[in-house]
This record gives sequence, structure tokens and C-alpha cells, in this order.
Amino acid sequence: IHFLDPYREFNSPIHRLDPRVKFILALVFIFTVALTPHGAWPVYIILFSLILTIEILSEIGVSYTLKRASLVLPFVLAALPVIFTLDGPILTILSIGPWSLTIYQPGLERFLSIALKSWISVQAAIILATSTPFPELLSAMRAVGIPRLLVAIFSLMWRYLFVLADETLRMIRARAARSGESDQPDLKKGGSLTWRARVTGGMAGSLFLRAFERSDRIYTAMLSRGYNGEVRAQALTSMNGFDRLVLFLTSAFLITLLVLSLIFWG
Repeated sequence: IHFLDPYREFNSPIHRLDPRVKFILALVFIFTVALTPHGAWPVYIILFSLILTIEILSEIGVSYTLKRASLVLPFVLAALPVIFTLDGPILTILSIGPWSLTIYQPGLERFLSIALKSWISVQAAIILATSTPFPELLSAMRAVGIPRLLVAIFSLMWRYLFVLADETLRMIRARAARSGESDQPDLKKGGSLTWRARVTGGMAGSLFLRAFERSDRIYTAMLSRGYNGEVRAQALTSMNGFDRLVLFLTSAFLITLLVLSLIFWG
């Protein structure tokens, strides 16, 4: 079930950076994108060019990142009503039967800004996850002062995803082993749609119970080995001069870019 782990191992400059540097810069980049005023298109182009450069340096692949970042676009449709509700200059009026929808310029500008900012921010998160092993990411969170309880929640949530996926694969294998096939072409595997829905519902309930019981056993085993809420990991080495330089220059660039965007478009 390695498909759950987004990490891709390469010997790129991005992979070799200290995980604390990558975590901090990812947060600064995402906050910069989020706080950039709506309609600051030149700033969006600079931010997109920056994340595109990082994707190339990481050797993960631009197409790989862009395809996965596009998964956020359907969720952006939740902001679609702002096109028709934010007052301002009218661009056009759409007639749909007896109804008419007025598209306002400020609303369209805000919707496109939200979509673009979400798309760029998700790319930064993908680069962080694919270039940093999850244990190192947890250590970086603790090193920068993220509360211990929050890091523990992230750690257990990540590990229990694999538990849930493992139990799902076991149930699928068990179902396949008990499903017979007939030589007669007019006989299909399984029953009616209602029967399939009933079986699927039973499997979902059984999956929850089995995953809950297994997670309880795992937690008991963790307690017996001295777990007290702290994520035990090998201590990170001190950052070298190159990591500090990258952290300082990139953070300064992003902050300067944000300040300029607030001055000219704020």
C-alpha cells in the first residue's frame, strides 16, 4: 500500500535541503499566496514561476505536480457564487430559460484569484510531501515549535491511514476468494444491485469495526513500549550555512513580494 505515501526519493537539491527549511518555506510561501490581494496578477505569475522552478529542481516532474494539484479545482467551485453576488461593473448577463445571471467583474476577478491561489498553494504542499519523508517532516514540526499534541495527531492519523487501507485490502482479497464464477455466460457474479449495496454496506461496517479493533491493539502495543504522546525520532542535525542562506533569502524574497503586492493592490 505504498501508493498512500507521496514521498519520491531523488537526489535533487530540494531533497537535500534540511526538512526544517522546507517546512518553514512551504508555510511562508502558502501564507504569501493566501495574503496576496485579489487581482494581483503579476505577483501570481512570479509565485507560479517560483513554484515551477522548484518543481524542476526537485526532479519530481512538473506534470506529476500539476496533475495532482488539479484535484483542488473542483473544491474551488464552492466560491463560484461570488461571480454573481459581488457588486461592481457588469461584464455580461447569462439567460438560462426564465432566469438571468449577472456576471460582475469584481466577482469574476475574485473567483479567478481564489482558484489560482489555491492551485499554487497546493503545488507547494505537494512538493513538500514528495521531497520530505514523513518522519522527518514530523521532526521538523517539533523543531519549529508545533505543539506536541498536534504533531502526535498528525503522526497517528498518517499511520492509521495505512491500517485502514490494509484492512480494506484484506477484505477485498477475502471477498474475491469467496466469489465464484460460472461457465455459463448468462450468469453474472454476485446478485442484484440491492444485494450488492447490502453487501457493500456490511463490508463498510465490518471495515470500521476491524480497523477500530486493530488500532486499539496498536495503541496498546505503543503504550507498552513507552509511548507518552511524544513522537520519538532521531534528532535532526544542525542546519549548515547553505540551508540558512536559502531560508533567509527565500523568506526575504517572499515577504518583500507580499509587501509590494499589498502596497500596489491592497
